[in-house]
Amino acid sequence: MLRTVNRAVLIVSALTLLVAFWNRNDLPGAIEFHPMLNDEPRQRPTDKKPLTVPYADVEYRVEPQYSYELYGLVVSYRQHDGESSMHRWSNDHLNMADVCVVWSNTAFSPTLSKLDFWNGIFTCNVQTRDSVAWSNFKMNQLSNNHLISADPLIRDRVAQIRIGDQIRVKGSLARYGAVGGGLRGTSTTRDDTGDGACETILVDEFEIVVPGSSGWRTAMWASLAILLATLAVHFVLPYRPYRD
Repeated sequence: MLRTVNRAVLIVSALTLLVAFWNRNDLPGAIEFHPMLNDEPRQRPTDKKPLTVPYADVEYRVEPQYSYELYGLVVSYRQHDGESSMHRWSNDHLNMADVCVVWSNTAFSPTLSKLDFWNGIFTCNVQTRDSVAWSNFKMNQLSNNHLISADPLIRDRVAQIRIGDQIRVKGSLARYGAVGGGLRGTSTTRDDTGDGACETILVDEFEIVVPGSSGWRTAMWASLAILLATLAVHFVLPYRPYRD
């Protein structure tokens, strides 16, 4: 009897794990917003001079353009290890992640979950089949941010982000590139689209001000724990061969 019950729990937990894993990056249904997500990103002139930033045995020239502070809801992201695809070919190890965020009315929209967001190598993309969701979406309340920093603490914090997190990023909009090579630019307005519309931020401060709470993510870890427990029980229980 115990073996039969354990087998049933094992099957249910395995199926739940698969479904929860597939949906783990869905935006939470109910979100408690930090009040600063009401605000547009803060961009001001800066007197910071160009600087050289060494990282991963490469020296990068970084040219700050504006001081910048952003509060946003993470809707998509792509972590970079600097050793894959275009980043390796361009010797770009400084770019630690691309983080796509929304704020203000777009973040607060009750139809936000009807939008699908995903990151390409250098882009953030959005689509939906829901006309109401699309009408509530404002492209100038979305930004795809190339985050750069040589600070290991900041890089560790950025590596912890998840969809649904509310984050604060402070630093400089900047151009950068390996010394002796070309410079990657930055957008300086939220009203542009297409190539060159992404913000490149030299990060001085980064924090997750409100972690995202996902029921699917909780279900994924819970079902994984139950699955492992039932597997352990399966191998501990004595083997009883069936008889005709």
